[in-house]
Amino acid sequence: MKKEQDDQDDYEVVRKVGRGKYSEVFEGINVNNNERCIIKILKPVKKKKIKREIKILQNLCGGPNIVKLLDIVRDQHSKTPSLIFEFVNSTDFKVLYPTLTDYDIRYYIYELLKALDYCHSQGIMHRDVKPHNVMIDHELRKLRLIDWGLAEFYHPGKEYNVRVASRYFKGPELLVDLQDYDYSLDMWSLGCMFAGMIFRKEPFFYGHDNQDQLVKIARVLGTDELNAYLHKYHLELDPQLEALVGRHSRKPWSKFVNSDNQHLVSPEAIDFLDKLLRYDHQDRLTAREAMVVFVTLLPDTCFPIPFSCSSLYNFFPAPFCFANHMFHFARLTRISHKSGLLKIAGHGPNSPSACSI
Repeated sequence: MKKEQDDQDDYEVVRKVGRGKYSEVFEGINVNNNERCIIKILKPVKKKKIKREIKILQNLCGGPNIVKLLDIVRDQHSKTPSLIFEFVNSTDFKVLYPTLTDYDIRYYIYELLKALDYCHSQGIMHRDVKPHNVMIDHELRKLRLIDWGLAEFYHPGKEYNVRVASRYFKGPELLVDLQDYDYSLDMWSLGCMFAGMIFRKEPFFYGHDNQDQLVKIARVLGTDELNAYLHKYHLELDPQLEALVGRHSRKPWSKFVNSDNQHLVSPEAIDFLDKLLRYDHQDRLTAREAMVVFVTLLPDTCFPIPFSCSSLYNFFPAPFCFANHMFHFARLTRISHKSGLLKIAGHGPNSPSACSI
């Protein structure tokens, strides 16, 4: 990444592509090489928040399927930084997702897992995983996880703000005010994305507000499991919310299968989903565990694995066939975990590495 510049003369804005609470996003062009880029102009909010986002992006630089931060420039007058990212020619998920095949879904979920496994291994929670933040260039089969503005460094036992993530992808821990959450929050969000893809129901949990979001979850996962979760962590629902939630039995995943999505819903996919969408964050698959599960889901598939940041993936030639390496891969993961050689996301992170801004 280039060093910070004093002004923005190297870049020209082409068109506005999005806006959020803390930034405005534009497609731009680097006038020096005529290459397209994305310009994220940060609003003058708390300096600590801006520094955190930049530090996280720098720490993740070069990670698999993490959007590349190319440059940081400052406005001459406000001195507020703008972030320059690689351009991804993505298709709107509302257009793309209904066209995805079973193979496509498995491929892109695996690519997203690579990004999550890497950021978790670096001690970072994304905290806003959702379709809007997963850019897919379907022609190039390229995926990038973007928008690290809500990301945070994870420290075991620390309490975090529950006002993160987008409503439809909020984990139950956020909706019941459990503050000592961890990486598994991202895995719930991934599970919501996966459910939306295979059932062709986007969003899968469609709550009208945060309270209704918990109601929608309870109508699928049941209230017995919710109450067990609350009891385990010594939590109580507000009486009004408890009345809204009511009592519901668990709804079988098969109830969501219909003629339009049945070709996307296999027993293996349901089992994978069931291991992600669990009330208790400690019971969810970690990103690394989910990747191992994918070995069994994709026995006849060969993918290239451009995961140069992890020695675990450098062990395999690229491309490699999952079927040929399934046993060795799972065995290697178990041995490494036992010996303490491998940091499993959600089971104790690497310490966040220092990085100057």
